[in-house]
Amino acid sequence: MKQEKITESIASAINHLEGSMKALAKKDEKNLVNLVWRAGADLEYALFLFSLIHQNESESSSWKVGPYPKQVEVSSTFLSVQELLREAKDNMEAGELVDAHKKTWTARGSLLRVHDTFEKKRKEQQRVK
Repeated sequence: MKQEKITESIASAINHLEGSMKALAKKDEKNLVNLVWRAGADLEYALFLFSLIHQNESESSSWKVGPYPKQVEVSSTFLSVQELLREAKDNMEAGELVDAHKKTWTARGSLLRVHDTFEKKRKEQQRVK
């Protein structure tokens, strides 16, 4: 049951990212931020469920994401996150839970970088006003 919910959450995140790409192309910033937030929420839920499955394992502490760049290229990050999530979904369907968990965790980290970029931009715009 948990594995089904994880797969559903990953699929939902992929769908929200596809919507994010469309919103980015249309320059619909409000919808873009909302869709990224929803994709992130889906990934947090999936990671919570993974943590229930892997309660006694602490592998994720060794899954470090590289240093944070000053600027995040949003569209290329979306593409890499989508690819990671498609692979994670395939891993789930193949019963490769550890690989799926790692890819989901890595994807979430990349989405957090995008969210931080949006937050910095929003704060900058408020400062200018």
